[in-house]
Amino acid sequence: MYVCICFAVPESELAQVIAEGARTEEEVGDACAAGTGCGGCLDRICDRLRAADPLHGLEVAACAA
Repeated sequence: MYVCICFAVPESELAQVIAEGARTEEEVGDACAAGTGCGGCLDRICDRLRAADPLHGLEVAACAA
């Protein structure tokens, strides 16, 4: 099944890109172009990134020193 229709990126390629260290939508786009076309796949990409890193997309407040 394709994650990104615009660039014909299958789930297996997205999984490989994430396994190789991509941690943001931008890094995924740089690695395989997924998410850089119409943007319709960004939610699916984000879901896969969140599965790899549960804190993906969450802002972490800086601790006051």
